[in-house]
Amino acid sequence: MAIKLSNRTKLIKPSPTLSLSAKANQLKEAGKDVISFGVGEPDFNTPEYIKNAAHKALDANFTRYTPNAGIMDLRKVIAAKLLRENGLEYAPKDILVSPGAKNSILNILIAVCDTNDQVLIPTPYWVSYPYQTLLANAQPVYIETRMEDAFKLQPADLEKAILESPCAKVLMMNSPSNPTGSVYNREELAALAEICVKHDILVISDEIYERLVYDDAKHISIASISEEMKARTVIVNGVSKVYAMTGWRLGFAAGPAHIIAAAGRVQEHATSCVNSITQKACVVAYNEEDDSIEKMRQEFWKRRDRLYDLLNEIPHVTCFKPQGAFYIMPNIQWYLDNNNAGITNADEFCTLLLEKYYVALVAGGSFGMEGTVRFSYANSIQNIEEGVRRFAMLLKEISS
Repeated sequence: MAIKLSNRTKLIKPSPTLSLSAKANQLKEAGKDVISFGVGEPDFNTPEYIKNAAHKALDANFTRYTPNAGIMDLRKVIAAKLLRENGLEYAPKDILVSPGAKNSILNILIAVCDTNDQVLIPTPYWVSYPYQTLLANAQPVYIETRMEDAFKLQPADLEKAILESPCAKVLMMNSPSNPTGSVYNREELAALAEICVKHDILVISDEIYERLVYDDAKHISIASISEEMKARTVIVNGVSKVYAMTGWRLGFAAGPAHIIAAAGRVQEHATSCVNSITQKACVVAYNEEDDSIEKMRQEFWKRRDRLYDLLNEIPHVTCFKPQGAFYIMPNIQWYLDNNNAGITNADEFCTLLLEKYYVALVAGGSFGMEGTVRFSYANSIQNIEEGVRRFAMLLKEISS
């Protein structure tokens, strides 16, 4: 007889982005010309100055366990970054370094949530938020956002959700957003902060894309709105997106000392410290930045503009122009309602697109937004143009 799995694991589904990446890689290995817009990973190499720091750490044999919370040099550098770039003062004891921002979020949720506590999650959301909530034995509560509001959570909707959720404890915020690219301004954050303070809601503010903003958008951390809000915010950030260091696996959480200490105890018995070489490299990443980071941002900006323009040329496709991150989420509902291929949802459309035209997209249902698909423009202009051409061909084909 097979051992019975826990009820918790029965609720956890595979990551759709990682599953899509695996399917795309299988087709590539079979010799197919696959263009992938699925995984949220910069297509740039890690900057040379960061890699050189890793080589130096190896040469110095810095290869042993480090303190669970991270080496002191790194936590001091992160504190300096938060003060310099975000106007927020934290001590090293207020910072926990973890193996990726994903792990940072899970540590915090486990540290603060009891069984049946409720976590408020605006939709569309990053795919892991609901499952991380369930792993912490808490319950996700979804709050719908709308394209006409630039997919930003509205204060009235937040207050309504809190009043209707007697065990509401945490609000997940993500700005710049994956998957929509929305960026909240200070006034919008202040309105949400007022409600969170009023109802004593903790905000986990996922700021992993903070430097990737375009046009006149500026990243503002909700923790900077007021001291009252700072006391109710845990910032989560890291090096994966901005510094093109996805495989290095380093994120951090910064917030009230008692929450960070509790999250640290969780980490001690789960993953323990981040690998030593990555930590040394990240000290240099934050301390000695060169112009490669800005060059990547400028290139993402160009790609955003090109992809947005191409998508808007397709009849019946509606699109919000993102101000941050590297995603666009066009609505294809018209084609789902008017097609000759028997397609009823975006998942079926994405499967057909991959199998017939070798273009990998993630269906919006994975992010809590049916009728949409998500493009990652962490890709070359050439691939963007060819990928959209194939995308438009299939839309035309199924609607003719």
